[in-house]
Amino acid sequence: MQSFIPQRKLLMGPGPSDVSERVLKALSRPTIGHLDPSFIKLMDETKTLLQYVFQTKNELTMPISAPGSAGMEACFVNLIEPGDKVIVCQNGVFGTRMKENVIRSGGELVLVEDPWGEQTKPEKLRAALDANPDTKIVAFVHAETSTGVRNDAQTLCAIAKEYDCLTLVDAVTTLAGIELRVDDWQIDAIYSGTQKCLSCVPGLSPVSFSEAALEKIKSRKTPVQSWFLDLNLILGYWGQGAQRAYHHTAPVNSIYALHESLLMVKEEGLENAWERHQNNHNYLRDELQKIGLNMTIDAAYRLPQLNLVDIPKGCDDAKIRKQLLNEFDVEIGAGLGALAGKVWRIGLMGESSNRQKIDTCIAALKAVL
Repeated sequence: MQSFIPQRKLLMGPGPSDVSERVLKALSRPTIGHLDPSFIKLMDETKTLLQYVFQTKNELTMPISAPGSAGMEACFVNLIEPGDKVIVCQNGVFGTRMKENVIRSGGELVLVEDPWGEQTKPEKLRAALDANPDTKIVAFVHAETSTGVRNDAQTLCAIAKEYDCLTLVDAVTTLAGIELRVDDWQIDAIYSGTQKCLSCVPGLSPVSFSEAALEKIKSRKTPVQSWFLDLNLILGYWGQGAQRAYHHTAPVNSIYALHESLLMVKEEGLENAWERHQNNHNYLRDELQKIGLNMTIDAAYRLPQLNLVDIPKGCDDAKIRKQLLNEFDVEIGAGLGALAGKVWRIGLMGESSNRQKIDTCIAALKAVL
């Protein structure tokens, strides 16, 4: 055996996205103790930067020391007590994962289903709330990575609030890629990932909780089923200023990388980042049309950072993706679930969202096709 040195690939799939050299250099800085005063200062800055990208003033805003799936679980296990009724809006893979979390947390599940490739319909949510007035939480995916669909988070949250529900939102593919306003849209609990539009290394999950969500967590009658993800315990580490209580050994170098990636978003400007992703989506769409490939999802609710493309008839999905990877070092994603074998998923997230990389991807696709 010897040191592992991977060949550089162009990551144009559903994640992870390419990581900038600036973030990789931050990752390699000297490791210090996770209770070192200088690291605590970094934690505070990271929290402030996360509040900026989430567009929130929530005091409980931080990265969970595990990937986005752990951020999802942290939201569900902290907010749901056995018997709580929870509505989950499902129109793809990640809505299905939300459903599983409700069941495993002992919640009473009410499912609002829409076809894969379509938006969650607000009128269906309203009908479910009318039929279940004792609902405690409404949960949905903002950017459904499996289908390339953007759900109308602002509208869904507004409906939930009419019925006095907490709102729980998956923003794994959203954060820094499209408009997201936690406070203005009345989102109570939200989780994301570092490896998508933030272009950071995988392994951390930014989360944010409103005061209403925090009040529910603190007033639980039953203990949170996960010790590691119990926010009552984590608060002592991320929420107590200089007097931090030991909870776990934070992934120090990964937080260096997250801090650097958030700085890059701040320097670009959040709204400029949203606009860049949209402009590059438009460019990709036009270039794909030139080689005879079409977008799958309706333009009205299509994600700019995660694009579903129809596979031409007669094309071998797996063979083409394998050729792209092996011959051109370009990675794109396969379709999932009902869309498997029918679409490719091309990601334009963070560092991977620029015209030079789009041109490389298009040239490789054209050659293989």
